[in-house]
Amino acid sequence: MKKLFMLMSLSLALLCGCNGGKENNAETECADCMESCAEVLPVTGTFINLAYQDVRNKYTNPPYLDNTDPSMWAAKIAEMKEMGMEYLVFMAVANEGKSYYPSEIMQWQYPTWRKSPVDAIMDAAAEHGMKVFMSTGWAVDQDDNLRDPKIKGRQMEMMAELAGIYGSHPAFYGWYLPVEDCLGPVLTDYAVEAVNALTARARELTPQAKILISPYGIFNSEFDDPRYEEQISRLKVDIIAYQDEVGCVREPYPLPRLRKNWKKLRAIHDRNGIEMWANCESFAWEKGTNDRSSALIPAPYGRFLSQQLAASSAGVDRIISFMMCGIFEDPSSPYQLGQPHWSAVAYQDYMAWKSGDSFWKMYEAATAGRLKSSVEWEALNPADPDQGRSVTISDGKVAEEDPADRRWARYQSGVNSIVIDLKETADVNSIMVRMLNSAKDGIVPPAKLHLSASSDGRQWELVQIQDSPVFPNTRHDAFTDCVLFDGFPEGFSPTWLRLEFVSEQMVYIDEIFINPVISK
Repeated sequence: MKKLFMLMSLSLALLCGCNGGKENNAETECADCMESCAEVLPVTGTFINLAYQDVRNKYTNPPYLDNTDPSMWAAKIAEMKEMGMEYLVFMAVANEGKSYYPSEIMQWQYPTWRKSPVDAIMDAAAEHGMKVFMSTGWAVDQDDNLRDPKIKGRQMEMMAELAGIYGSHPAFYGWYLPVEDCLGPVLTDYAVEAVNALTARARELTPQAKILISPYGIFNSEFDDPRYEEQISRLKVDIIAYQDEVGCVREPYPLPRLRKNWKKLRAIHDRNGIEMWANCESFAWEKGTNDRSSALIPAPYGRFLSQQLAASSAGVDRIISFMMCGIFEDPSSPYQLGQPHWSAVAYQDYMAWKSGDSFWKMYEAATAGRLKSSVEWEALNPADPDQGRSVTISDGKVAEEDPADRRWARYQSGVNSIVIDLKETADVNSIMVRMLNSAKDGIVPPAKLHLSASSDGRQWELVQIQDSPVFPNTRHDAFTDCVLFDGFPEGFSPTWLRLEFVSEQMVYIDEIFINPVISK
């Protein structure tokens, strides 16, 4: 678990962090200014998962808890409100021919003598002033094929029935249409037609309701192809919440591409008047990816915060997530969902960031290129001299979450030492080290980092030892980890610093921030 650091005094430079002199390599653009100045949005909506019963929900919908229990849902919705959720999105309200609401066209998935879980969620949402998107799925199962006229017809019947039951409910806000078709390379005619048919019916039944879809395929869509925008312009929906697909791992290093794609989508939406939301995937996989025999487990919060930042920097209107409920878990909850221990760690990290914890705010700023050293320094022993190039880890320029980015300084397995020349004696109050975590490539932060100090570069004194963050759910991801040294004794004023670590795998460092400050 990452330490929750006390808020320390940070000098805030009130200047826009766009550096016109940035080197123009692989993923660097002057558009970084947009990231530098963007406010990182919190998550304000989550999908609610009633229906999955396969291994994916081993933790998020565990068999030892009754997912039709209205008391459980009253408690979970209150917890979601406490986390800052304003919107709830039903993934589905039926499955395998049985409903989770009081249907007259399907059997009930819950005891006839008990309040339905959909009723319980809707009433709890109303109590807390939350807005609910009602789902039209699933007519049969999670693979509803709307090309089948019977399934399309059943969804229309469900919509009419649900509108009659919940259309005037104070928590009812709109419809989620589970037409999760692929965007790439462009949205199909079939998907557009299916969405618009359901939308037209929704408008007839509930004229004021908002219509939400959440398609996938953001990683391989042809956003520069005019046909892509043409298909989007045909949609009659109010909101598109794009799945960011980082959890699904559609590609090995999704974050660099995602930043570019969000910006392209923002321009398309500005021209077409459809709200653009981000559906940031909070999960990782216990075993294989996109595998119905692999459980959903929490991603490290550093990865998820990078997803929030990518979406926010492009100006999305709102961030929702599949999902907060069952992935981020309040450890005080009487109904414990989620992977034991690690769902609580994810919750604590997210809530720490949300409350302004200095570690996470510096992590955020570093990822956005807004963290700078306020002390001039130089590393005397560059990493990987055999690469035939020098890598600067003191210029404030961070790398992308991809081992191929040449801004990563690479340290081989074994014993490593970085000697830092501060040029002159300086008061040091904090040091942050930023590293790549890509376990699938054999690149992970060392277990411990040792910091020593010297006044003459010859006699050294061990000052502090810090553990790298520990989070086991990293087998498929590439993201950054940070280690913070702070809490030095009063009058700590070295001339030289030395960072030492031992690792059995490669260690990639792109920047060491000494007395870091956040620029705006």
